[in-house]
Amino acid sequence: MSTDLVELAKRRGFFFQAAEPYGGVSGFYVYGPQGATLKRKIEDSWRDRFQVQEGHREIEAPTIMPEPVFEASGHLDTFDDMLVECPECGESHRADHLIEDNTDIEDAESFPLDEVGDIIAEHDLHCPTCDTALAGEPVEDFNLMFQTDIGPGSGQSGYLRPETAQGIFVEFSRLKEYARNQLPFGITQIGKAYRNEISPRKSIVRVREFTQAELEHFIDPEEDEPPLERVADVEVRLYSAPEQQGDEGEYLDTTVGEAVEEGIIASDWVAYYVGVAQEWYERIGIDMDRFRFRQHLAGERSHYASDCWDAEGEIDGDWIELAGISDRSDYDLSKHDEYSDEDFTVFRQYDEPQVVERATVDPDMSYLGPEFGGAAGDIADALQSLAERDRSAFDGGEVTVEADGESYTIPVEKTGFTVEEIKESGEHIMPHVIEPSMGVGRALYTVLVHSYERDEVEGETRTRLALEPELAPTTVGVFPLMDKDGMGETARDVAADLRTEGFDVTYDDSGNIGRRYRRQDEVGTPFCVTVDYEGLEDDTVTLRERDSTEQIRVAVADLADILADLRSGDRAFTDL
Repeated sequence: MSTDLVELAKRRGFFFQAAEPYGGVSGFYVYGPQGATLKRKIEDSWRDRFQVQEGHREIEAPTIMPEPVFEASGHLDTFDDMLVECPECGESHRADHLIEDNTDIEDAESFPLDEVGDIIAEHDLHCPTCDTALAGEPVEDFNLMFQTDIGPGSGQSGYLRPETAQGIFVEFSRLKEYARNQLPFGITQIGKAYRNEISPRKSIVRVREFTQAELEHFIDPEEDEPPLERVADVEVRLYSAPEQQGDEGEYLDTTVGEAVEEGIIASDWVAYYVGVAQEWYERIGIDMDRFRFRQHLAGERSHYASDCWDAEGEIDGDWIELAGISDRSDYDLSKHDEYSDEDFTVFRQYDEPQVVERATVDPDMSYLGPEFGGAAGDIADALQSLAERDRSAFDGGEVTVEADGESYTIPVEKTGFTVEEIKESGEHIMPHVIEPSMGVGRALYTVLVHSYERDEVEGETRTRLALEPELAPTTVGVFPLMDKDGMGETARDVAADLRTEGFDVTYDDSGNIGRRYRRQDEVGTPFCVTVDYEGLEDDTVTLRERDSTEQIRVAVADLADILADLRSGDRAFTDL
């Protein structure tokens, strides 16, 4: 089916490979007139559910960021895929995908490199391009980020962002001010991300440029709780890590509330967004019989995640990742707090002031300076850090600290160590982050696959996309029965009036009316309006529904209101 869909997508303007006049560029796609509109509507729907209804706010950050950002985030060291290169033709392949495509082994990316190499040899896997044996070829990590220079000459080294999240984390110090320094608060972003995939494949499923819709929800892990009751009864299909590693590997069909009570999903916050995501994916037309949430195995979790559940959709027997819902703990903010000059904490006000003991040092610099020279300042900082961390280290006559890789021993009497009682009104805490991260292109592709249907109408095979009216690129097609006797002029007026009411409208007067219906069915247009001779006399039109092909007559004056209700789901066609 996916082959037929890709052909339809190219022919009808949903998506096609970029730069085809120049041979094309693997991993880059153009969304055509139908696809760009569908993509925008999916983004708007996501924004409505994950931002507006949750009370979050949106930003738009640059797609290129300086190297220190990714040094702090860990992407420079850990954002890798497994690469094996063919010794004959030189083609590079993603090693874990070779294993998954040619064996019964799943989730090969969770295996260590040497084990992946052994599996390639054990199964005698060959290069998909030239059929050369790959046994014995090295399997290496390949960093997926695109590098660039910022500014002329050598400039400043930068990278195209591999996720939109870092643009939110880096600006946290300013964003928390907009939130009045009150937790919890959420920031969303929809935008491009870039990953230099080793072997892009499956059309727009695995590409090098893609659109992410991400929410970073900043919480106090000790005090903030999600409104779990809103989604407690939402039914979900879960594929937990223990089940994946067991002999049976069974799904658990349960509710979000039961999954939390039984400890299947450990984090209430992750469970909450699993429920929200379940409702949203159903809303946009994903087939719930081909949808699940799969928990990441320990070896495949991203470096920042303490737990992650992927929303996955089934396409032609394969499961593809649609979203990741992660508990990123305080990893990102603590890293940027460590690497930058900004404060990434939030001040938590106590209900009442508290008296606490605070260990401090006031080093005798007249001793440290002559004794240790230029290291004196670093030693003073190390003493303060040690006092806050382990005051018992100052119980003896001497204390030893490390500064710049060297050990220094200082008499305690020269450190000015003391413990004082002070009154505090609050404390600085490092927020934790819960992140639902959705791939927009993958959602679009899965919606198209799951809505692609063939049936028979009036003795002919019909192809249709059973898209939700909310998402359909064109809401209504407007036709004259024939472009004569004023029917064309009236139909064009109806189309213009509907456009002013905010509908996506197409006008078509070419070919017989049946062919025009079929063209709209194929691109997912849910409703068609036809102006005929009867309508010229009584100011009515024929309104046709795509899936049932049923038709009714409605007054032109009522048409916009009826279509608005049908598009929003407030009325069903059978109720008209």
